[in-house]
Amino acid sequence: MSTVSAPTKPEELAALQGPADFSLVLGGPLFQLLRRAHLSDDALSLQRRRILTFLILAWVPLAVLSIAAGRFLPGSVAVSFLTDIDVHVKFLIVLPLLVAAELIVHQRMRTLVGTFRARHLVPERELGRLEAAVTSAYRLRNSVSAEMILITLVYVVGVSIVWRQYTSLQTSTWYLIQDAGPTKLTLAGLWYGYFSLPVFQFLLCRWYFRIFIWTRLLWQISKIPLALVPTHPDRVGGLGFLSNTVYAFVPLLLAHGALLAGALATQIFYAGARLTDFRMEILLLVIFVVCLVVGPLLVFAPLLARVKRTGLREYGTLAQAYVREFDDKWVRGGAKDESILGAADVQSLADLGNSFEGLQRMRIIPVSKEAIAQLGLVTLAPIVPLLLTLMPLEELLKKLIGIVF
Repeated sequence: MSTVSAPTKPEELAALQGPADFSLVLGGPLFQLLRRAHLSDDALSLQRRRILTFLILAWVPLAVLSIAAGRFLPGSVAVSFLTDIDVHVKFLIVLPLLVAAELIVHQRMRTLVGTFRARHLVPERELGRLEAAVTSAYRLRNSVSAEMILITLVYVVGVSIVWRQYTSLQTSTWYLIQDAGPTKLTLAGLWYGYFSLPVFQFLLCRWYFRIFIWTRLLWQISKIPLALVPTHPDRVGGLGFLSNTVYAFVPLLLAHGALLAGALATQIFYAGARLTDFRMEILLLVIFVVCLVVGPLLVFAPLLARVKRTGLREYGTLAQAYVREFDDKWVRGGAKDESILGAADVQSLADLGNSFEGLQRMRIIPVSKEAIAQLGLVTLAPIVPLLLTLMPLEELLKKLIGIVF
């Protein structure tokens, strides 16, 4: 794949390809375009300016063109622009979250590659393989061809197939004229279908591509013979620092939850559907986004399982030798003249038992069940207000209080 030309300034090169840091988001043609337009810098500041620019280009023209066509206010058409919940959620909530997620991911994840070095998890003789994996990730992240493919997929699949055939409302709306003849798009609909929606879908698909890069990088690192310690207190051999990466993607989870909530709200208010009709869709979304975030860490499962098996065997051998000597000394009478009270042997036996017990509790996935549950709840949070369509707020509060207390 072809790549974007490398930065010419030394400080730019250090920011984008520093040996200790790895940024999942500081690269690609769009990033370079935003930098040249003074909408971003190498630290991803100017976030509000970027969000405002995307809103001006994607949402404001839809409002202006809908006003000009007389399809803005309620009652003008079956679904006016002002009452289209889905489009407002998509551009006023989800799109800003997709942009804001970049800064959070950059700040919370950029030192992770350096952590492998700082904690000596990668042996000195294997540092070249780590460098090669990071360099390969940089090339893929900066690829022009990759983003061109994403744009093509957005127009060919996202707009022409998914939106036009499956998600657009089959009634007269602010973007669609539904008469006796064939349906056609309004001016606002043309802008929506061929600019605003593609921009939104591209930003979303680019996040999927970035997670693919992250998964690929972790997979390559997992193939390096890492110096993991099976009795490490984090219970994942020393890889516990990776578990915090899942929280960096919280804005992305909220974006997906809000995106589904907006689509469901449109179906509930304008198509007569009920929230309970979409239980399977909600469940599948939660499973999808949790797997999207947790999935990259699963590449370490075979390695951690192997480390645990080896640790149990080696520590089992050590424990057998120690307890046999302890038994010979203190139980069979080899130490009759010594007092067992305060003996270092007893403390060592307890320490060995604690180490072996900790090894037995070692996990093969570097993320806890609690973290996975929290991610699921975060995804569901934007959908919770739709429960008000099933029951009044007072009754809903009573049920929630009854569950909690």
